[in-house]
Amino acid sequence: MRSILAALQSLSGLLTDDFPALPGARTLEVFFPLSDAFDPLAWLSGQAVWPQFYWQQRSGKEEIAALGAVQTFSSLAKANAFLHTLERDDLRICGVNAFDPNVGQLFLPRLEWRREAGHAQLRINLWSDTSLRQDAEQARAWLALLTAHHASAELALQQKSETHRPGKEGWCRLIDQATQAIRDGAFSKVVLARATDLVFCGAPNASALMAASRRVNFSCYHFYMAFDAQRTFLGSSPERLWRRRGTALRTEALAGTVAAHDDAATAKRLGDWLMRDDKNQRENSLVVEDICQRLQGLTHALDVLPAEIVRLRKVQHLRRCIQAELNVADDTRCLLQLQPTAAVAGLPRAQALDFIDRFEPFTREWYAGSAGYLSRRQSEFCVTLRSAKVEGDTVRLYAGAGIIDGSDPEQEWQEIENKAAGLRALLFPE
Repeated sequence: MRSILAALQSLSGLLTDDFPALPGARTLEVFFPLSDAFDPLAWLSGQAVWPQFYWQQRSGKEEIAALGAVQTFSSLAKANAFLHTLERDDLRICGVNAFDPNVGQLFLPRLEWRREAGHAQLRINLWSDTSLRQDAEQARAWLALLTAHHASAELALQQKSETHRPGKEGWCRLIDQATQAIRDGAFSKVVLARATDLVFCGAPNASALMAASRRVNFSCYHFYMAFDAQRTFLGSSPERLWRRRGTALRTEALAGTVAAHDDAATAKRLGDWLMRDDKNQRENSLVVEDICQRLQGLTHALDVLPAEIVRLRKVQHLRRCIQAELNVADDTRCLLQLQPTAAVAGLPRAQALDFIDRFEPFTREWYAGSAGYLSRRQSEFCVTLRSAKVEGDTVRLYAGAGIIDGSDPEQEWQEIENKAAGLRALLFPE
């Protein structure tokens, strides 16, 4: 805990410098010694300042904790345009994009804790269209509000009710409706989702749920966006939307699912079945083809890697990674071309989205959107799956399944049960 106080004091000292009374941007940073005593998520959620954003790459090599907003943006396109007005390659904007990629909640953080591999820094961002000096004064006063307090990891809950939207009967009707539309030629695939509202006697601790998920869901991106004291969106997702380094782009098709198992031999047998299963292979191939078509106009080189099995705690997935070289490093175009992918919407996209909009009994909001960061130098976003919205006394869990010709409603219900179990089990530990 001393490390965060010392770093905050060092940054406060840097803010006493004489800044010009002119518009501009500036970033000040101090080295942050890593130790087991400091948990960026627990510290972030222990502060009475919003927005709060936590993100960890699935490899564990990158981690971000961002607090407070210098500037906010209602879409990634606006955030990207802002970055290109500045001659700064390393200034990062972070946040979430909704299922509708034209809607977002992103911000240039006032304070950013950033770890890459074994090195960490604490950074404070200044920006003003009138006076950097004035913004530095405001930033110093803002820093004084922060403490070394770490939020509790306690998740004790007492449930009042549980509601599926749709319930099982409605889900089976929806799948029958979708498969009939597929046979009629309306589309070839649609991804349908369920929202489950769990109501508790008190307000659940969102950061404790995030911490619990991070402890057990390995090989996943972890994302946490607290919009204010009452509303948080969080989750642990296995799926990358894209990663860009300069003009080098990596994305993937993650589609096709089977249950996981604690016994390694059983898990391997299930994974081998997934690699051979026609329905799941077709589902994955549809996503690969769609991504490749969408990237054609943006890239001059593209390579699809062989299929592999991704084994998670509750489920296993088929994944094919895709590497490309962009003509231009443009994150707005990447988002609009890639999101929503066929793995979370369907094919053709417009027709599948129309079916979802007409027949799903809830609004997806941030579910199946994306979470991450962008800068002129690089960007990375994960698909916001295996996620939950915490609002007041309610936790809404989300899960979806890809529906193609031949999909069985009972099997698809079991698939979404397996997917939702990852977070649900943390709310009701044995």
